[in-house]
Amino acid sequence: MRDVRETVASALRRVKWLRDPLVVQALRSAAAASIAYVIAVRLSPDKSAAPLTAPLTALLVVQVTLYATLKMSFRRVNAVVAGVLVAIVFSAVVGLSWWSLALVIVAALGVGHLVRAHEFVAEVAISAMLVLGVTSHGTLAWARVVETLIGAIVGLVFNLIFAPPVWVEQAGESIEGLARRVRQLMLRMGEEAARNTPFHEAAARLHEARRLDHDIAEVDEDLRQAEDSLRLNPRVREGLLHRVVLRTGLDTLEICTVVLRVLARTFTDLAKEREPEPLFPPATGAAIEQLLSEIADAVVSFAVLVTTSASDDAESAEERLSAQLRQAAVTRDKLAQLLLEEVRRHPLHWQLQGAVLTEVNRIIDEMDTEHRSRRLLEELDHHTREQRERMPRLTGLRDRVRSRRRERNRTAAARRSP
Repeated sequence: MRDVRETVASALRRVKWLRDPLVVQALRSAAAASIAYVIAVRLSPDKSAAPLTAPLTALLVVQVTLYATLKMSFRRVNAVVAGVLVAIVFSAVVGLSWWSLALVIVAALGVGHLVRAHEFVAEVAISAMLVLGVTSHGTLAWARVVETLIGAIVGLVFNLIFAPPVWVEQAGESIEGLARRVRQLMLRMGEEAARNTPFHEAAARLHEARRLDHDIAEVDEDLRQAEDSLRLNPRVREGLLHRVVLRTGLDTLEICTVVLRVLARTFTDLAKEREPEPLFPPATGAAIEQLLSEIADAVVSFAVLVTTSASDDAESAEERLSAQLRQAAVTRDKLAQLLLEEVRRHPLHWQLQGAVLTEVNRIIDEMDTEHRSRRLLEELDHHTREQRERMPRLTGLRDRVRSRRRERNRTAAARRSP
């Protein structure tokens, strides 16, 4: 039995390793580059040298997502063609010398920015120098363009046949991981609010809250990869909705971490002002501990909600989140009454005590389900307007196709009805 468990665990680790974006990218790039080299050996007009431009282009073009592959293909071909044209013009006018080489580099870099080659601006100058540096520049120029096209086409076809993975699950795991780290910090802050906390311990929680910014940056990178994997992917339906749900969910968690950092600063200031006394009286501290525990659970439930794809699971997650937020609101009202009584007795630190209530209010309101629904609708409307303004003809054609499809469905339903 133990051997079976070890075998299963080893297999799971191997599968997880093979799903790693770095591993997937390495295998896909190596395969595409090899295929591009084999094709270029047969088709390249320059038989005097190995056609390494083709596998190099395929290596650069094959990205983790189809959207990134299309973007890199266009930029790479654009840069090479621009560099070849610059070299042909200069070779016909001035030839090759030290000063003409300098002029070619300056001109090629300028043309690269002009044609928006982006990260391939240097490729424009490289192509121009390679073509300018040989006597039979016409053959080399044509060969370089052909090899680049071969590499770009192989990369595109490779991604169409072997569609890249959709990285939504990895982005969801990153978002849930961030929510659980926020939860752990909230629980520790709640425990410290209920006891005598030295200033240095409160300051340590503040530093932890500030370090969450680095975690958000890493999650944002995973989310951008997931968003790219949803664009132009034939395996994905309602890709825009998935992107908006995940992006707005991360935005909400980011706002919560900012407010949590402010709350940690408030606790630190209170610890500094009240030391060696506890941050709050026992009843108030217990209420804060309970409230932060309830909000911490709600943060994790919110992350589960925005990363759940199945409608039934999403509905149950939303109900759980709503119940947790309602309970947190009850505890918040209890805390508000305790803080009001404390301020009346000891008004010295009323600004900081009032700030505690304000900050927990903001976190609760930010995760409210009605607020989330309004945000989703606003973002979807914003993306739809942007798409209509950017591609009005394509959007109009798509709307007409959908209208005709709905009309056919209504007609078919009317014929089936008695």
